[in-house]
Amino acid sequence: MNTLDPLVARLIISLGIINLVSGALVFLSCRCLGGSKIGTRLMKYKSFQRFYGYHCHIWKVFWASVFVHTIMVMIFLGWPS
Repeated sequence: MNTLDPLVARLIISLGIINLVSGALVFLSCRCLGGSKIGTRLMKYKSFQRFYGYHCHIWKVFWASVFVHTIMVMIFLGWPS
């Protein structure tokens, strides 16, 4: 196994955390949630409506992070065997 530069290792871990957080935010802002029982209760709040409006932007952050994270892992750690 290669020894990684600490900065690269931190960046890969940070991107993994961004993947997890943005994945959870995509789920919580999902359009399907708006029609559910909990979604109808949450829609009464302006803060949730604002958050709900960012759904498409959160997807962009999620996929960009997944792409960069994947490329960096493959470059610095190699293809999984």
